[in-house]
Amino acid sequence: MSEEILINITPQETRVAVVENGMLQEVHIERNRARGIVGNIYKGRVVRVLPGMQAAFIEVGLERTAFLHAADVIRPEMLESNGNTNGNGKNGARQDLPIHGLLHDGEEIMVQVVKDALGTKGARLTTQIAIPARHLVFLPYSCHIGISQRIQDEAVRTELRETVERLRGDPGSGGYIIRTAAEQASEEELAADIVFLKRVWKRVQERSEKSTGSCILHEDIPLALRVLRDLVDERIEKIRIDSHETFEKASEFVRDLIPEVSDRIEWYPGERPIFDLYSVEDEIQKAINKEILLKSGGHLVIDQTEALTTVDVNTGGFVGRQNLEETLFKTNLEAAQSIARQLRLRNIGGIIIIDFIDMEDPEHCRQVMRTLEKAMAHDRVKVFIHEMSSLGLVEVTRKRTSESLERQLTQTCTLCSGRGVIKTAETVCYEIFREILRESRQFEANGFTVVASESVIDLLLDEESTGLADLQEFISTPINLHVESGYPQETFDVVPI
Repeated sequence: MSEEILINITPQETRVAVVENGMLQEVHIERNRARGIVGNIYKGRVVRVLPGMQAAFIEVGLERTAFLHAADVIRPEMLESNGNTNGNGKNGARQDLPIHGLLHDGEEIMVQVVKDALGTKGARLTTQIAIPARHLVFLPYSCHIGISQRIQDEAVRTELRETVERLRGDPGSGGYIIRTAAEQASEEELAADIVFLKRVWKRVQERSEKSTGSCILHEDIPLALRVLRDLVDERIEKIRIDSHETFEKASEFVRDLIPEVSDRIEWYPGERPIFDLYSVEDEIQKAINKEILLKSGGHLVIDQTEALTTVDVNTGGFVGRQNLEETLFKTNLEAAQSIARQLRLRNIGGIIIIDFIDMEDPEHCRQVMRTLEKAMAHDRVKVFIHEMSSLGLVEVTRKRTSESLERQLTQTCTLCSGRGVIKTAETVCYEIFREILRESRQFEANGFTVVASESVIDLLLDEESTGLADLQEFISTPINLHVESGYPQETFDVVPI
């Protein structure tokens, strides 16, 4: 499997496309006016403790106050002298203590963003600081040494863990997570990462001691460099960048931290836009549509809501060649592969309900599930897949740390307010009739003027002309019609004269 990373730079935004075998798999977008803040470390102030929610709101200098749950609170004093956490919760958090036993109003605290602000919700925070490098992630408030589950060779896992334990020295100096990229790393590279991470942490502590009030202590690197640090592995054959300035910065970055990648980075000076190389622009446009066509003739319908995302599988125009069960099975197999790609491409997180077409053969159900699991295994984001229910429904949870592609690129329709439908012209006509009746009973008017869209006025003059005449006779008042081209179909005014 060949993979390429395409990086498109403009003064307003940076876009990154991950292409596998000529097909777009991931898109990452960072706009200069709204950069993602996941990974940033802040000095914040507790503005409100909510015992009923076991959480607190923290002012860190962002547009909205950020949210910190008690399960994500760990303090330096929770670490015993031997480096073990003095607690029983996640990452050493004292979940046996109520939130008001951990934090109080006005307290200053160091926090890190783990989830960008989504919709109306503020950013999600943790006090379990994690600073990433190429091969390791440093955990200052932990003594634990973890290792990526993607490294499956037990001998390699054991050797890496022992090497990092030896290099770090005192367990009380902090914990580490060994990243997938460390599988082929040398001891010298791991040691260099440890030195780099401790230097960054020392700088963060010094800034925290010198600063007063809410402020940023550490900002994660820009998207173009972050991709090189987090996404590049042995499968990536080329990294193409269409900005010479960013290419120079990236080259310097990899020379210092990832020298083995230096020969894979290249500047793309072509006149043809870099995203046109693999029809990336077209794929991005398709990724914000609800309906996705399958090669067989079937299609998917993807609906994103606040609570969850639903994916409906339909046979569409696919009629098959043998029997109905075989047709449904083949459609579901193709859909399983397409769904895995679409979730990754659209960056859809949270709860996802997949409605496969009902199949009678249990073996077919098992094969569809295996295909879905195999396709999802390539996802860099943590995914959990539940068993298929008797109704053919599969529940998937995918970790969400940032807005989906749809939420990044689109906004709520001003005509339908996000409903996806608008009232018919006929419905609006009948609303106008009721409004005229209401107005005539409340006011003594010499007449009424109806201001509405062209489609509604045309209907009132044509199919509803008899109803309009009957209404004028009933209220004994003339009704004038006026077209307002700027009005949406649902909007109208009834003005007494």
